[in-house]
Amino acid sequence: MTAEAAGVFRRTALERADQQVAWARADQAFFAAGACHILAWACRDAHPARSIDVAAVRLAGDPQIFHAYASWNGWAFDHSGWNPEPQLLAVNADFEGHPLERVGITVDLAQFCAEHHHRMPDQYWRDPVPRARRYVGRFTPPWVQIATLPE
Repeated sequence: MTAEAAGVFRRTALERADQQVAWARADQAFFAAGACHILAWACRDAHPARSIDVAAVRLAGDPQIFHAYASWNGWAFDHSGWNPEPQLLAVNADFEGHPLERVGITVDLAQFCAEHHHRMPDQYWRDPVPRARRYVGRFTPPWVQIATLPE
């Protein structure tokens, strides 16, 4: 899947106000806008043998991040699956029409949510973690893709 801007899937006013309506969106939309941070941590947790980091983007100069994702060795994982990180950053910058800043996330999920005004798993209509784990499992990680390339 080619990287797609998270903003394409921004929640409507109704989806922001009603967690059940937000939950009913397709997986890609749900994890692009509203639960991207849950997906990033699920990706990291699904591959404990890899040094997967969590990163986020914000408009240059803005303190508020708007999209979180997992990163590994120049690759990024978000609602679009695994893509080269520069591609993910470029499609989001193009969509937003502004330069973006990449922010490395070094805190745990609870602290991230508190600092960036994001929901913890127990604040969703249902627990999003099992849904995120299933979504992560749909995508072949880049280290598997690289290992299967012909010589």
